[in-house]
Amino acid sequence: MTMFQNITARFLAVLLAMLCASLTLTAQTNKKIKKLQSERTTLEKQISESEKMLKTTKKDVASQLNNLMVISSQITKQQNYVQSVHNEVSALQGDITSLQKQLKVLEKDLADCKQKYRRAVTQLNRNRLGQSKWKFILSANSFRQMSRRMRYITEYSKYQRAQGEIIRQKEDTIKAKRAELLATKQEKDALLQEGKQQQARLEQQKQDRQKVVNSLNAKQKQLQKTIAQNKKRQKQLDARIDKLIQEEIAAAERRRKEAEARRRAEAERKRKEEERRAAAANKKAAAGKKPSASNKKTSTKPSKPAERTATPRFYEEDNADRAVNGSFQANKGRLPMPITGSYFISAHYGQYNVEGLRGVQLDNKGINITGYPGAQARSVFAGEVTAIFSIGGMQNVIVRHGSYMSVYCNLASCAVKRGQKVTARQVLGRVAADASGNCTLHFQLRREREKLNPEPWLGR
Repeated sequence: MTMFQNITARFLAVLLAMLCASLTLTAQTNKKIKKLQSERTTLEKQISESEKMLKTTKKDVASQLNNLMVISSQITKQQNYVQSVHNEVSALQGDITSLQKQLKVLEKDLADCKQKYRRAVTQLNRNRLGQSKWKFILSANSFRQMSRRMRYITEYSKYQRAQGEIIRQKEDTIKAKRAELLATKQEKDALLQEGKQQQARLEQQKQDRQKVVNSLNAKQKQLQKTIAQNKKRQKQLDARIDKLIQEEIAAAERRRKEAEARRRAEAERKRKEEERRAAAANKKAAAGKKPSASNKKTSTKPSKPAERTATPRFYEEDNADRAVNGSFQANKGRLPMPITGSYFISAHYGQYNVEGLRGVQLDNKGINITGYPGAQARSVFAGEVTAIFSIGGMQNVIVRHGSYMSVYCNLASCAVKRGQKVTARQVLGRVAADASGNCTLHFQLRREREKLNPEPWLGR
């Protein structure tokens, strides 16, 4: 390969490498930005849906408490939305910085290419090869020199054309990169404007929440009375759930003991049957009759069949429970939400103070999930309905998943019955409406007597 071919190939390789690196970096950045845009769209949809839940204009304490929960949920989502906008702006700024660096490298490379091209053309004109190519060829001293000059002229022409093509491609690439940079800057400017609007919206939501908080604090006596009533109902509900779960645990223990008793009785019956057969075989042998091969085996090892008895039923049940438990645990963080349609978590697990309200502390053994009117409760995993009970006119359902129990409270109607097998996402009943007209499901998750925070177990 000649010098010109080497130079041309090197330029083409550099150009290709730069284009590939640019495309790879752009693709990675675009993927990140698309993910951020998807997260922002999801948050925007959730905020829009939760706004529809603020339709009540009632001024009673219960309605205002519910509205406070809705607004607090909105503020959390709005803060996440504003943060997602900032993250997207940062990603775009990183993309802009990368594009600017790529553009500088491309422009420098283009300038180098043009300089080399000008130098080559100048050299060509200086040697007057452009006007007297054939004179240059025919002035050779020998045929071999003539052949070399012809090949030199041909390859030099190819080199010039290749250099021209490289320059054209670089100019096209720079043009496209500038357009991409401009579009990215415009997108960033639009996002910055949206970020300002969303921040203002967030501040307005905080003001709305403060108005509700001020109104509730002004009704301190009514507020404390309502909180006390809610706590009393919740305490009754928790006590009933605890009692039913204790009964279910005790019933499961009884079933295991009964299965063990049946296993032992069956093993004892088989042992006696083998002894009876062995005695009959010995009696025949004493009478002078040769016992059969099967009788010999039985008479010499009478206890062997008892040792080979089938695995007892209560162990089989234990194994089945272990399989369910393992499957349930493997789905932590992926269990479906126990309510249909749009929702937000209006009360979290554990003890916490309500922000802004004086002397208001909540203690929740589960979580409250608020949805639209007509929302239905659904099972988070396959299992068996072990209890259906009523408190304050509301239906409540307990579903057993091995050692785990899921509890669905505040149902206006029930669609299942005790002892029924249910599948994941199967509807259990219709959720009752709260003071604001929305539907709030109280959901608990237990592992036998242990109370679990449901939120880490649920997918969003």
